Amino acid sequence: MSVRQGFLALLSEQPMHGYQLRQEFEARTGGTWPLNIGQAYTTLQRLQRDGLVEPVADDDEGPERFRLTDAGRAEADAWWLRPVERKAPARDELAIKLALAVTVQPDGHGVDVAAVIQRQRTESLRALRDYTLLKRDAADDPDGLAWSLVLDSLVFAAEAEVRWLDHVESTVARAAGTRPAPAPAAAEVSAAPRATASRGEQR
Repeated sequence: MSVRQGFLALLSEQPMHGYQLRQEFEARTGGTWPLNIGQAYTTLQRLQRDGLVEPVADDDEGPERFRLTDAGRAEADAWWLRPVERKAPARDELAIKLALAVTVQPDGHGVDVAAVIQRQRTESLRALRDYTLLKRDAADDPDGLAWSLVLDSLVFAAEAEVRWLDHVESTVARAAGTRPAPAPAAAEVSAAPRATASRGEQR
């Protein structure tokens, strides 16, 4: 849905063809959610099917451009004021993994939940460090406001994930009647292989 609405928002500026929309979408979100060209044109086809965009009559032989219809412009305007609803949560691999880790008994032996949490915490802290470094670089870019806001979202999400892992560890330890293992020291995190986290190549 975000790609669909994002395209409507971009087309509210000017008519564009599929490749332009793809480029603009990625540029304005820092390449955090890359699109393939097939997805861009499929989204355009669906918008045209729904009567929200229409082809522009061009004299040249370049790629076909599209513009908003009146219904499309009304939908774009409404999107800005409509809050994003949190209904059915998206599938979260980490939440699923830990939910299964505390219940699955492979070969009659339980999963080492503490080890799963420790490894994930190291990875989450590494991602948090990378996002923070990117955030510092974005602050020096006069045109980097949109990218900076996306990075803020990623930083807050990584911080929340680390806090949640601490909570899971404590909860599991209490259930087992044991004390949680200490969190990895900062030196241990910095010594781990560095995750790739570049603008346009997020994990």
